[in-house]
Amino acid sequence: MAAGGGLSRSERKAAERVRRLREEQQRERLRQVSRILRKAAAERSAEEGRLLAESEDLVTELQGRSRRREGLKRRQEEVCDDPEELRRKVRELAGAVRSARHLVVYTGAGISTAASIPDYRGPNGVWTLLQKGRPVSAADLSEAEPTLTHMSITQLHKHKLVQHVVSQNCDGLHLRSGLPRTAISELHGNMYIEVSSAQRTQGLGDKQMSLTVPSLPQVCTSCIPNREYVRVFDVTERTALHRHLTGRTCHKCGTQLRDTIVHFGERGTLGQPLNWEAATEAASKADTILCLGSSLKVLKKYPRLWCMTKPPSRRPKLYIVNLQWTPKDDWAALKLHGKCDDVMRLLMDELGLEIPVYNRWQDPIFSLATPLRAGEEGSHSRKSLCRSREEPPPGDQSAPLASATPILGGWFGRGCAKRAKRKKAA
Repeated sequence: MAAGGGLSRSERKAAERVRRLREEQQRERLRQVSRILRKAAAERSAEEGRLLAESEDLVTELQGRSRRREGLKRRQEEVCDDPEELRRKVRELAGAVRSARHLVVYTGAGISTAASIPDYRGPNGVWTLLQKGRPVSAADLSEAEPTLTHMSITQLHKHKLVQHVVSQNCDGLHLRSGLPRTAISELHGNMYIEVSSAQRTQGLGDKQMSLTVPSLPQVCTSCIPNREYVRVFDVTERTALHRHLTGRTCHKCGTQLRDTIVHFGERGTLGQPLNWEAATEAASKADTILCLGSSLKVLKKYPRLWCMTKPPSRRPKLYIVNLQWTPKDDWAALKLHGKCDDVMRLLMDELGLEIPVYNRWQDPIFSLATPLRAGEEGSHSRKSLCRSREEPPPGDQSAPLASATPILGGWFGRGCAKRAKRKKAA
């Protein structure tokens, strides 16, 4: 015993050795019990039976872990309703669409899988594969076109059956389907839109482009709210989490342009194209919400979209179309297990509405787009959209050709792994 009643250094070391030995013995016992539990009851020896009887706490813990693992597996499984059951459910959904006074549609990555854009949490989703340490196949996003579901939603809005669309997708396909800008809230941004960053810079290099010049005005009043530039290429080539400058500047005030993407772990602050104000207003008025192709694991965290301040009896009726489990399933008036395109094809047929075919020549992005200025042609290496597949990209003759292996945008597949916590400096 050291002076003052504390343990001596040798006693502390001995106590630490005892603690580590007990932990190792506990881990070894846990491994033994786990091996025994994997055996059928008839195959266990008398000694193994005694060990289980003496380790009730460990048995309970391991069985609980097993149940949780099985539950997670079941939630990740894709389930399809049989054709007759799906038709019955679609008839019920059609009745809800007809009778809704204010229908809002929430969309996720599942509506774009038919455009060869992978989802995130499906069996072959981006995050699922990354979490398993498997490579994610590249997707040429410039080749993606609005799907049957996108075009159906636009038609429903045209016939005043859908009042607003709230999307988690960054692929810009809602805009390209012809849905009016005022009717869309792209909560996580749009890969084709860059905006003025409201801080003036003075022709700084790449490493300094985020540094502002004190002698110049910090805010350009002519660009408030942020001036938008719609492009015909993916603007996120140089951007990533907390790094949003695209390398181009505002034509009006010279401020650095930034992308509009909200990465996992970031908070969206832009007015457009996020359009949060319209999303929350639509949700407050909604009597029916239709969720298409979303796991709802992110959307559930936005209480303003679910009218949680209202009593349950006054909240909107919820209809979900998804192959996997969602955290809102228990709240849903109806859950349809089917692919979005299959469900929307049946729904439009039930409503007697024709599904318009996407036509590149009528794609609104070409009329909305701002062309690059002289000298900006080499500011990106992404393949540009064109009205026909044979037509050369507009104003992009000097831009490098797309590589054989398409490169993913700065937004695609980001945010899977949680950022490692930085150790605090001593």
